[in-house]
Amino acid sequence: MVVHRHKRLRGRAAEVVLAAGVTLAVTATSGCAGGDASDDRSPAEAAAVVRGAADALARTGSARARTAMEMATGGTRVTIRGEGGVDFKKRMGQLLVLLPADVKGQAEHRPITELLVPGALYMKNRGAGVPADKWVRVDTTTLPDGNLVTGGATDPLIAAELLRAAQEVTYVGETEVAGTKVRHYRGTTDIGRAAASASAEMRGALAAAAKGFGKDTVPFDAYLDEEGRLRKVRHRFTYVNNGVIDVSSTTLLYGFGTPVTVVLPASRDIYAGKIAD
Repeated sequence: MVVHRHKRLRGRAAEVVLAAGVTLAVTATSGCAGGDASDDRSPAEAAAVVRGAADALARTGSARARTAMEMATGGTRVTIRGEGGVDFKKRMGQLLVLLPADVKGQAEHRPITELLVPGALYMKNRGAGVPADKWVRVDTTTLPDGNLVTGGATDPLIAAELLRAAQEVTYVGETEVAGTKVRHYRGTTDIGRAAASASAEMRGALAAAAKGFGKDTVPFDAYLDEEGRLRKVRHRFTYVNNGVIDVSSTTLLYGFGTPVTVVLPASRDIYAGKIAD
């Protein structure tokens, strides 16, 4: 069992956007390339394989992505799902995030469009007083969690970068993800060490998360294909925000090489007014 230290998240920026993901839920509820793998793969070799996953994705270029963020608090679980694409070379992505019906107590919600770029998160159909045709821009380097959980989906770019600090890694065995043979690895990562090892574009958000989470270790399960590409990763975060919240964030990658186009909104389309709590 992994024991975590908890540190309370603070900051106006977090208050602005947490309602899109975590706070809404709280309110509603209260591979190495080639070669044969074996059971006795050494911990050092397993760690090296997992740490190289982000670079393997960058070499691949782009992929389709599905995300699922399950939050548990007070014995209730809420899941927020997303789907889109990521360009690992250009460090940009786009997700359509669907909030569950019971988050706002309504039958249906318009999906939230999220644009992911180094240091920023753009959201459309954000709600909370934001006009439907406007975007909200958030500096992720100012978020206490670095957008690991704030937007209702862990940025797939960040999810991969977290693995650069993989430690205590064990090789679990071979399995399949969406019909593809993969190698399953289990271990922990340290957010602060990941920030130090991350690519320059992603370092700011992870550095912010390291401060917000207090350098806690984060357990993960990673599934890599024969080319060392990350096919699936699940991180488990724990923190305090109006109570202890456990978050299981899963990213599934597929359709490698699929073109991904991200068009950032013009400044006139970004909402600068007050956002309701």
